[in-house]
Amino acid sequence: MKYKTYTDGDGMNTEVEEKIKKLGFTLPELPKALGSYLPCIVSGTLAFISGVIPVKDGKVLTGKFGKELTTDDAKEIGKAVVLSILSNIKSAIGTLDKIERVLKIEGFVNSTADFKEQPAVLNEVSNLIVEIFGEKGKHSRIAIGVNSLPLGAAIEVSVIIEIKKTSR
Repeated sequence: MKYKTYTDGDGMNTEVEEKIKKLGFTLPELPKALGSYLPCIVSGTLAFISGVIPVKDGKVLTGKFGKELTTDDAKEIGKAVVLSILSNIKSAIGTLDKIERVLKIEGFVNSTADFKEQPAVLNEVSNLIVEIFGEKGKHSRIAIGVNSLPLGAAIEVSVIIEIKKTSR
């Protein structure tokens, strides 16, 4: 997967992208959708981000929590998902500075039937979102255990955000 630094069009990184850079992260290029759907739909001041799976260096991070994966593995997996989600949002609205608030995160955790730590896995996603966006990153959330995900992905996450009214 190729990486690039995003700018607001005049060559200057925006505030949120600067924060991401200071945290040591780079947004990946937006991957192509694997089906007949859009990665992000904007309706009014809401953006709905389709399910995103973790990809690092062009490879899907796979595995099942409670079998090959433990909650300790969730940090790297969560980081990969968040960065891809932010790329989806940026592609749809132009700049992450237009995010008014992260409203909801829906997380699906590929896990064994006896694994009970889905919320701990999704905490890694939530924690990074809050680290990047502060108070406006605090959101409602659901963490669901499932027995399989596309391409064997470890997690899949969708997000709903509110966009600043002045951005339209």
